[in-house]
Amino acid sequence: MRNIAFRAFAAILIAASFVFSAFAAGLQDPYDVINTAAGKLFPRINNERAKIKADPLYMRTIIREELMPYVDSRFAAFRVIGTNLKSTTPEQREKFTAAFTDYIVATYADALLKYDKQTMEVEPKKPVEGKLADIGVKIKETGKDDMNLVFKLRKNSKTGEWKCYDMVAEGISLLSSKHNELSGKIRDEGIDKVSAELEKHVSDLAAGKKADK
Repeated sequence: MRNIAFRAFAAILIAASFVFSAFAAGLQDPYDVINTAAGKLFPRINNERAKIKADPLYMRTIIREELMPYVDSRFAAFRVIGTNLKSTTPEQREKFTAAFTDYIVATYADALLKYDKQTMEVEPKKPVEGKLADIGVKIKETGKDDMNLVFKLRKNSKTGEWKCYDMVAEGISLLSSKHNELSGKIRDEGIDKVSAELEKHVSDLAAGKKADK
């Protein structure tokens, strides 16, 4: 079961990377963004395989430079905090957002180290109204069942940019899952402790990668 869950999560992250890398094209329609995803991320990964193999943590640098500008990590972090937002200070929220962003980077980097020739099929284009869009995607991998995903994107009313804030795999929202996991801990143990735990998780992952070299 754990392997199935990890494969699903890795597939989501891989698909997300196809999607997010396309935002660099500067397109304002989310379908155009996805369907023109020549992207920067995967060519860079492929071109720098030797450097990544020598230093797996370098994948985090690639993720930060090529992927994270197109992820609305602040919005996602605030959604995870949820109703606890009112009981936190601006400084605490900024610290949590930074820790949560680092967590996203580390998790994406770890999953993308396992990237190997998956392909993506986007649903037929439908009219997009308002500032929110849900786009269905299938991840295909030889010898395995298709993975059905939905990307949730929101449009920034000031810049007109579309960014992703959530991904749904087989009906399960990653953002909702993380909210359910952390919101109660924030309420019961405090946001500072949860931020520290996220930071420790990121640090532990890095230590593991160094030990594997």
